[in-house]
Order: sequence, then structure tokens, then C-alpha cells
Amino acid sequence: MRILSILLASLLSFTAHADELNMAFGESIPPFSFPDSHSGIEIEIISAALAVHGHSINPSYLPLARVPFGFKQGEFDAAMTDLGQDMQALGAYYGDPAVLYDNVFISLAERKLEIKAPEDLQGLSIVSFQGAYKRYPEWLMTGKLNGLYTENFRQENQVLLLERGHFDLALSDINIFKYHQIQVHQNLGTPLKTVKFHHFVRLDPNDYRPVFWKKNIRDDFNDGLKKIKKTGEYQAIYDRYLIAPMTGLETINNTTLETKVVD
Repeated sequence: MRILSILLASLLSFTAHADELNMAFGESIPPFSFPDSHSGIEIEIISAALAVHGHSINPSYLPLARVPFGFKQGEFDAAMTDLGQDMQALGAYYGDPAVLYDNVFISLAERKLEIKAPEDLQGLSIVSFQGAYKRYPEWLMTGKLNGLYTENFRQENQVLLLERGHFDLALSDINIFKYHQIQVHQNLGTPLKTVKFHHFVRLDPNDYRPVFWKKNIRDDFNDGLKKIKKTGEYQAIYDRYLIAPMTGLETINNTTLETKVVD
């Protein structure tokens, strides 16, 4: 009876400290976020990490640029990213990076463009994901001032906008762009033009850390993240979205989806 009482007390204590977090995510960022099914790499990794300590999330999906604003206003307990804004100064706590976003400029290979410095963007039109300007102002300022820079919240549009020559460059995470290439290729049934990826900044996993208002939740998240990496659950989530859809990808630019994850 004593052992049973101890177990029940432990369970009640665990349950009492388990929280449901209202958490802000960017709306529809395949393969990282699928609002209709509450699934995707980022949502599932964050959920699994928090679940280690009994926490759960109630996700809300917003235009990416509004995610940090809603968090700062106190509308949410946590947010997937700060989009380059300093939340620590407001008393929030950053978690370890859950996923890796590898943002690059993308051009049609036939254009033979070389992007190595901000001045190489002079006169080029750019379509980007929401919030990119706040993260890369030194690269995007000239285009914005000259009316050549556009942010489009539907990143699947980038593939066709680039394919049809409406923009000179797209700015996107490599895996997001390639994922949408697969979808466009399957819908059109014809090969797409070859593209070139231009790496322009050093990849920094800390650029997209989740942020929390409560320190204990942040600590539980970090611990849970370590545990799901150790068990292999973390890699399994990535593989489910980035390995399974590769069928037929060889017909698109002769490239493959990257499976980089955060160590």
C-alpha cells in the first residue's frame, strides 16, 4: 500500500505540473507545419519534447510575421520563433533549437547568377518568406527601397513564380522549397527548370529557437528535446517528412532533400 501511495502521489504531482501551452506557429509551412492536421516536423518535435514532462500544446497558426507580435502581446505562452526580435529583454526564455532552417537565395540555373555579397542583388527582384527582411536587412534593404522585394506568406508560390520568370530570386529554406518543388512537379506532370542555391549567410541553428514565458517550461522542453534525440524519435520525425516524399525527386533538378537536423 505504501508503494502504491507513493506512485499515486508522484503521478498526481506530475499531472499537477503539466501545462497545456497556447503556442504560436507560422501558418502552413510544409513540411514543418500543416495546420489542418496539426502535424509537421516542427509541431511534432516540439510536442514530443514537451510531452516528455507531461506538457501539451494548443497550436495557433498565424502569418509568420505576426508570431512574435502575438507572443510579445501575451496572447501565447510560447512561440516557434522570434524572427530576429530580442525576447530575452522582455523576460522570455529561449529554448534550444528544435529544427534547422537553412535559408538560401534560389535562382534559375540558366540565369547564371552569382550571389556572394549584398551588392550582387542590385536590380534583382526577390520573393521571400514573411519576416525575412527583419532577419536579413543588410541583404534585402536595397531591393525593398527599390520596390523589388516582396514577402509572400504562401511559400508554395515561390516555385512557380521563379519557374515562370516573375522574380529573379526566391529566398527560402532549402527543404521547404524542395518540398514544394515535388508538389508542383506532381501537379504539372512535367519537369521543372534546374535551379541554383546560393548560400549567403553562415547557418546558425539559434536563428529559429522557440521562446517561452515560463522558465520551468523552457527547461522541461530542453530536457525533453535531448531525450527524444537520444531515443531516435527526433530523427524519425524528420525522416517521415523528408525521406518518404523523395520518390520521383530525381526528375527535379537532380537534387535530393537535405536531412540536416540540429545536433
